[in-house]
Amino acid sequence: MKPTYTMDDMQWHMLIQNVAQHFNDLTIKRGFQYFKQGYVHQLTMPEDRHIEAVVEGNEYYSVKLNLDSFSDNRCNCPVPSNCKHIIATLLEYANLQERSVHALVNASSAAMFKQVVKPSPHAASNRSAIQTAEIKAEASAKLKVQASQLTTLTISEWYDLFEQCIAPLGMKVPNAPYAQSALASIFTIKPHLSPVMEQLFGFHAHLFVLTKLVKPLQQGHQTNFYMGFQTQVAADDVQELMIRSFVNELPLKAEPERWQHVTETLTHLRTQMLREPQNLNYFLDVYIQIWIKWIQPNLNDNEIYVTELQHLQSAKDELGASLSRLSWMLSQSWMHFYLSEDQQAWDMLHTADAAFIVHANHVLPFLTILYRTEQWSRMKNWLYEVGPLLSSHRNNNLHDYWIYWEETLQHLPDAEPSMWATLVRMLPYTEKIYEEKLLTHNKWQEWMDYQLSMGREPLDYRVGVFQPIEKNAPELMFPFYHQAVERYIVQKNRDSYKQAVKLLKRLSKLYKKMKQETRWELFITAFSNRYSRLRALQEELRKGKLIP
Repeated sequence: MKPTYTMDDMQWHMLIQNVAQHFNDLTIKRGFQYFKQGYVHQLTMPEDRHIEAVVEGNEYYSVKLNLDSFSDNRCNCPVPSNCKHIIATLLEYANLQERSVHALVNASSAAMFKQVVKPSPHAASNRSAIQTAEIKAEASAKLKVQASQLTTLTISEWYDLFEQCIAPLGMKVPNAPYAQSALASIFTIKPHLSPVMEQLFGFHAHLFVLTKLVKPLQQGHQTNFYMGFQTQVAADDVQELMIRSFVNELPLKAEPERWQHVTETLTHLRTQMLREPQNLNYFLDVYIQIWIKWIQPNLNDNEIYVTELQHLQSAKDELGASLSRLSWMLSQSWMHFYLSEDQQAWDMLHTADAAFIVHANHVLPFLTILYRTEQWSRMKNWLYEVGPLLSSHRNNNLHDYWIYWEETLQHLPDAEPSMWATLVRMLPYTEKIYEEKLLTHNKWQEWMDYQLSMGREPLDYRVGVFQPIEKNAPELMFPFYHQAVERYIVQKNRDSYKQAVKLLKRLSKLYKKMKQETRWELFITAFSNRYSRLRALQEELRKGKLIP
């Protein structure tokens, strides 16, 4: 069941806080097991913010939830309140909302993490604690007042506010609980905003936290850094939330006055991307997506691409050794792509691949855009140029790439020679695909020539592979079988003789199918006489009923 409404970021972070407040870690972990095992059934929402479900346990339990009032949540299991069945239901709901299930699973530990910034009860009196709470409330109120002026503040000033929001957390451990706590603190000051500003606020809140997770790794710049597992999990989760935010287009045409904030967003994101260690690509991936999903759909001319290229090119001198060259080259290739300067874009991609590793997820988006916009002539050229970037052990998933080729051929049949040329350029990593395409396109002679040149064995293939060839060009199978039989005989052992006889039996059927029984009899007689001294072979020939 798909939820009848979409939970916004504020409601999501409030849900995390409620789970942390009402459930202990053990109950959450038990509920998580129920969720993973698919024990939540019949989840429905009779009205917004109300959930009903049946959860499988020792028996089937009825769960009724009010997301705005956790004290009203009910389950008819023996546990009085806040049971694992309720948690399992909440996790299923979060999953249906395409939110991070692990954020809820870690809610309790995140709350415990926040406790490190609270004064110990043994270190201060109740009066001191009250004073501390009042000070925090006053500080929060001031931040909310400042946040109410977000539309008049620069992006840099937004980040100053975010810094103040997370200051009480410190930076003990850059992990998922820290990231969740930081985001929750930032979203507590979010005022009511227009659609564009709402999306930009959520984007920058996550970008700010992502920077906090990755920034300690950026000190050495060009060196490859390896995150601790917990930090990587946290950074991956935050980046995933950011990528999801691009599902909804940014309605800038309805709010053109917000372009200044978008421009500042690009400046900030570009700075982070160009300083990112070569092996991370968190900011690069977000940079690419923001151009694809938010900026390009709102443009009327190419001026912004030219300006962005100028910024990228000047960054080389400004950043010097701290420049992330992979991100620098790939981002330029995108600007050239949008300007239809394809040769320059290809040059950048090939240069980047020669110096570093260009992954498939940095190449395929170009093709996806051309596919969606039905630019088939450009698509043909791009497929030809970028194919070799995908043809290595580094990129073993070429499924989408070949779907694009097939679709291009549907619109441009004359592009077929380019496809074959590309396949040959990508060998040996495209061997299987090359063979499949030859069969799909009825190129029986080319398929057989390739098998013979590679010294392939017929027994390496299922018999069904040869059926279309035996049906349409059976004469091509003769040299394939005959050469393989001779190779088996040369090995001179019982197993190889058995293999040879297996192929000879296939040959016999093929000759008969072509009504050349006389030719077969002459061959098998001469064959038996030639190898008459190989007793084991003669025995196998008789067992196979090929000779009397």
